[in-house]
Amino acid sequence: MSGDSPATGSNGTSTAGVGGVLDLFRLDGRVAVVTGASSGLGARFARILAEAGADVVLAARRADRLREVAATVAETTGRRTLAVETDIADPDACTALADAAFAEFGRIDILINNAGIGTAVPASREKPDEFRRVIDINLNGAYWAAQACARHMRPGSSIINIASVLGLVKSYTPQAAYSASKSGLIGLTRDLAQQWSDRKGIRVNAIAPGYFETELTADVPRETLTAFITNTGILPRIGESHELDAAVIFLAAPGSSYVTGITLAVDGGMSCH
Repeated sequence: MSGDSPATGSNGTSTAGVGGVLDLFRLDGRVAVVTGASSGLGARFARILAEAGADVVLAARRADRLREVAATVAETTGRRTLAVETDIADPDACTALADAAFAEFGRIDILINNAGIGTAVPASREKPDEFRRVIDINLNGAYWAAQACARHMRPGSSIINIASVLGLVKSYTPQAAYSASKSGLIGLTRDLAQQWSDRKGIRVNAIAPGYFETELTADVPRETLTAFITNTGILPRIGESHELDAAVIFLAAPGSSYVTGITLAVDGGMSCH
């Protein structure tokens, strides 16, 4: 696999225009790395990227579950997959992840920084190690993964950081560590875009999901969450996982070649106030 990425010139500029508009959102010939891919949204992102034509490297700490997801993605989409057990908070592990992806596929075109954890602890009682762990995974881990993958990325590549609406608006519960990490991730997105988009041809964007059915929301009383969304958002309901698919594919694909440094909120209008 050599040469420029599809629909992208040597300096990262778009050469699109030949073929139909849907071709701008195909990922054939590309390789995507997805962190936090052993379950939930990460597993879904891996599948939809493969459905769009990419080969996919799945990373997470839960090795057995990760291998199961990778096998399922390969079987259902016909794309090649690679499962790499990774502690995203460890810079050396992120380097090993990127090196394994490059050794297997010879390129990295897309990174989805999805790995994340959350806490709901009042600020007056949160322990230092609890706060540090959230920052280490949600913010620092995204930085280490971006650094590691960028070393192998060519012009036309795309990094997508999965932030949160809580990086933009208040929470209904005390979530200082989580909110701080996601606000920081949005700032990191802007700075990496400024550093890498022109010089390296690597676009860097973020998606800020609202409340979706994930492991992080599974333990929240449904009536509490519904009341908060109803009072805060324009669309008074929890998001469905498929409603993030188009945003991920858009920012990963050549069709968004002039989009960098943004945070795209997919939150039912919660952040528009």
